[in-house]
Amino acid sequence: MQIETLATGPFEVNCYLVTGDDTHALVIDPGAGGERIDRVLREKKWEVAAYLITHGHADHLNALGGLHRRRRAPVAMHPADAEWAFDDRNQIPGYYGVPERPDTIERELADGQIWEDAGLRYRIITTPGHSPGGVCFHFEDEQVLFSGDTLFQGSVGRTDLPSGDAKVLSDSLKKLLARVGDRCRVHPGHGAPTTIGAEKKSNFFLQRLPAI
Repeated sequence: MQIETLATGPFEVNCYLVTGDDTHALVIDPGAGGERIDRVLREKKWEVAAYLITHGHADHLNALGGLHRRRRAPVAMHPADAEWAFDDRNQIPGYYGVPERPDTIERELADGQIWEDAGLRYRIITTPGHSPGGVCFHFEDEQVLFSGDTLFQGSVGRTDLPSGDAKVLSDSLKKLLARVGDRCRVHPGHGAPTTIGAEKKSNFFLQRLPAI
């Protein structure tokens, strides 16, 4: 597995380009800087296998529409976020406008689904709470998790935004820790990578969860 990390936009969202066959790549959370993302894909000579969206907030998918027009590939997103992510409810004035909707969202993500793209196999873990349709992408063979804004190094997703829910996020974190081993490397939506084991030991929010 090869992972290219691009910090994009004013909120420095991590956009990940991920490949297992060095000819196609998954594009995870193209938050901004579509031209830069496209340039790296050209330099690597990677075609897009699919666009994977961890959740619908504008800072995580503002470059999706433009990239999708240039490089057609399936868009994968949970329907609970797709229903509001491309309208006036989803903008951050002064930073992000309303994201452009791709022509189609071919893959409606659901818990437990398994997909294979770019020479890699991954499972969907639904983790609502930060947003209603938040998901994580778990590459079990490689012990890698792309957590979006569910889990960060030393923190977790905020729940004070519209449709956020602290109790729901707590349940999602418990589910995540039950399914993913301590050695799994976590690549979050913002900030540096970490591991599940390190977060169990040091993350205040995980230590408050019961029965970990």
